[in-house]
Amino acid sequence: MMLEKHYSIKERMKLDPIKNVQDLKNDLLPCFNEGKEFFIGLYLDSGNKVICREIIHIGGLNESIVDIRAVFKNAILLNANSIILAHNHPSGNLTPSQEDINIAEKLNKAGKLLGIPVLDHIIFNHETIQSYKEELN
Repeated sequence: MMLEKHYSIKERMKLDPIKNVQDLKNDLLPCFNEGKEFFIGLYLDSGNKVICREIIHIGGLNESIVDIRAVFKNAILLNANSIILAHNHPSGNLTPSQEDINIAEKLNKAGKLLGIPVLDHIIFNHETIQSYKEELN
């Protein structure tokens, strides 16, 4: 399972842009872990192609404490245009918890202030993915 991947400009030219949540399914499902929660950042260029996919934090069975500064530090260093964030729920339940909702709101506000929008926050389990934005709308 390869969780961290940096794409060169040459590699990105061959990639399709991310158009919807399902475009990320094959990229995220192999990252599922039944014992730990992984918080993953997908940093995108202006064409919505992935510059980098990396683990931002590894949590326990049912929680992951996310350092907002770490999320945006990487975005700034990578010159990302936007971010998609994802984390797995080892329980398999795709419903956002209150903690998920709170951290998503903080990350969205930080992204707006920095000009690096969070396009979505995805929750996934071993077989499917759920868009946080679609779930709340």
